[in-house]
Formats: sequence, C-alpha cells, structure tokens
Amino acid sequence: MLQSHQMNQSPKPAGATSPFKAICVYCGSAGGTDPLYLAAARYLGAQLAAEGISLVYGGGGRGMMGAVARATIEHGGNVIAIIPDFLTDQDAMLIEAQEHIVVPDMHTRKRLMFERSDAFVALPGGIGTLEELVEQLTWIQLERHTKPVLIADIGGFWRPLLSLFEHMRERRFIKPETEIRYHVAEKVEDILPMLESAAARLALTGVKKETIDSERL
Repeated sequence: MLQSHQMNQSPKPAGATSPFKAICVYCGSAGGTDPLYLAAARYLGAQLAAEGISLVYGGGGRGMMGAVARATIEHGGNVIAIIPDFLTDQDAMLIEAQEHIVVPDMHTRKRLMFERSDAFVALPGGIGTLEELVEQLTWIQLERHTKPVLIADIGGFWRPLLSLFEHMRERRFIKPETEIRYHVAEKVEDILPMLESAAARLALTGVKKETIDSERL
C-alpha cells in the first residue's frame, strides 16, 4: 500500500513555527514540458521563505532548480547551494544564493545535503533527481535515518515510479517488514503541511535518527 497522505490539512495556528530549519529540494535542471512544474517550484520556494525555512538544493540556476531557488530568494528566504566543482559552469551555479558550498564530488554533495536538511522533497526532474530520491528512500528502508521524504507528484509526474513501487510489492521485492516510508503530495500547497504532520507524528514516537553511517557514501 502506497504511503500517500492526501487528507485536507488544518490551517497552522497563529504564531506557530515550523519544525524545520532547512528542507532539501531535489528537482531538475530543466523546466520540463508542463508549465505546472515550474509554477510548483516557484510556489514551494515562496512558501519556504514565508515559513522561515532555508532551501538546501543542488546549486544550479537553470530549470526547476533555478526556479525554486530564485523564488525563495525573491520572497526573502535563505538558500544553501551545494554543487560539485565540475557542475558550476554546466548547471550555471546560482550566484544569488546566500551560501555557496562547492565540493569536489557528488558523494560529498549528497552527504552535505543530507546533513544540512531536516526533510526532503522530490519535485519533477530527471535521472539525477530520481537517483537522489531513491537513495533517501533506501536509507530510510535500512533505518539509517528518520527524516521525512516527500514525493511531489505534480501533474502526475511521479505516477509511473509509484506504480513501479507497487509492482515491487506485488512481486515481493518490497516486503511488509521492509516497507518504504514516504509521503506523496499531488498539490504543491500540501507539501509543507504534510511534512509538518510527519514531523509531529515522529515526535510523538520518540524515535529519531538524523545521521547516516560515517563511512564515505
């Protein structure tokens, strides 16, 4: 059964603060074919800024990456850009970001993105986005951390992947005892409320793990 939480969210109480200091957003360096994708990226960036949540992302200035980062900055938010040195030109590193971290390789980038973030969101993207998302799901499945992971199924973009997960369950490659814990939002406005609900449920359990294995990824 897919870990999808699509219920209506209650408005946040006045004066309430987010449980997240920073959220990592995985997304494409292209904009895709549907204007809905870029619109979702901009909306999410604006929401992060409004909630005082820093954006952690891959540092690029093009496509979905550029859209979510620029929207965060334009609405007064903080952006932490983490990019390997060989991509600074190829992905047009966003110089407007408040914090730039240029690293030597992809392994270091992914580790720092994990360490600097309290939750993870996958917007539409390509192979790199898919790889980053699946790696987080693997770490959760192996109980290496408990940070929430959300798949933003904007315009049904991730539906084929969700169907593949269901296929894996049916074929018993994902067993009940190794179920993947993730959340699915079909609307961009549901992303932060879902993550906050997940954090609240986690707090009630008292189970929290925020570090992965110390060896290099």
